[in-house]
Amino acid sequence: MPKKKDDTFFLITYRNAKDAKVLILKAKTVTDSSLGLSFVAISDFIFDTRSVVINPEEEDQKRQFEGVKTLHLSIYAILSIEEVGENHKGLRFKKDKSNLVVLSSEQSSPNQK
Repeated sequence: MPKKKDDTFFLITYRNAKDAKVLILKAKTVTDSSLGLSFVAISDFIFDTRSVVINPEEEDQKRQFEGVKTLHLSIYAILSIEEVGENHKGLRFKKDKSNLVVLSSEQSSPNQK
């Protein structure tokens, strides 16, 4: 069966603030948060409903996020965000204000001659 463009999703690995457990959440949308630069907004959660085998952790997450429209996670709680799918475009934030400067390791300091 051919994959659709909509088959792209994100696997967000984060540390739960309540009990410090490391959890993995599937979602279709990851964007910058309206709460500020140190938060990431996660929405359109994905839960496996076709499987015959029941995963207790996923069932707990399904109940926990049942009425949640958007989850705002601190960047300090997020361990990784993986984009999965054949047609992924990369994660881009609209309000990205980071100033990343990469210096060459071959650059000499002003004191060296």
